[in-house]
Amino acid sequence: MRHSEVHRTHRTGWLRAAVLGANDGIVSTASLVLGVAAAGASSQNILVAGVAGLVAGAMSMAAGEYVSVSSQADTERADLARESRELAENPEQEHAELTGIYVKRGLDASLASSVATQLMQHDALGAHGRDELGISETLTARPVQAALASAGTFSIGAALPLLMVLVLPVTALMWGLAGSSLLFLALLGILAAHAGGAPLIASAMRVTFWGALAMALTAGVGALFGVAA
Repeated sequence: MRHSEVHRTHRTGWLRAAVLGANDGIVSTASLVLGVAAAGASSQNILVAGVAGLVAGAMSMAAGEYVSVSSQADTERADLARESRELAENPEQEHAELTGIYVKRGLDASLASSVATQLMQHDALGAHGRDELGISETLTARPVQAALASAGTFSIGAALPLLMVLVLPVTALMWGLAGSSLLFLALLGILAAHAGGAPLIASAMRVTFWGALAMALTAGVGALFGVAA
């Protein structure tokens, strides 16, 4: 019988960046709009502030992801280069090191040595990168992918509260925007959990809670300054 398994680990890189981008887009834009609205700004000023937040946020997300993931990629490359030199200079010690790793994972010494020998004959650097350094093709850092995923999903997430600003009347903007944004966050949590194979309800509640807290605090600050004015 053929046994088929579906794993989602290969999605972790882009999924993390995409969820982070969409979540920040919804939360930051909705919070910004609520804060400006609570201060008593006009509909036009609220919309301008929201659009400015979308553009600035998308660029910030792209730059931040690219810089941080590039730093991770640089570290991975440096470690692999060092490992490549060690393999060329002292292959026996590297073989013993790899054997020791497999012994710790449960293989007897003889089998661990045989496995290390065969893997090093096939791809020595790949074996040491994966089993010694924890670097694999699936989980390796991809800066451009992370930057594009974050910027794109931030823009999509930020566009949802702005759409509500256009649709909702000013009298219903505060509660309507807050409620719709929480709904968007809950749907995002469910979608991300489904893509990653995680529990749906827990993911939705986690995303919604922090979004609600951010919007409440920002609206409070806007109301405070609005009253002070």
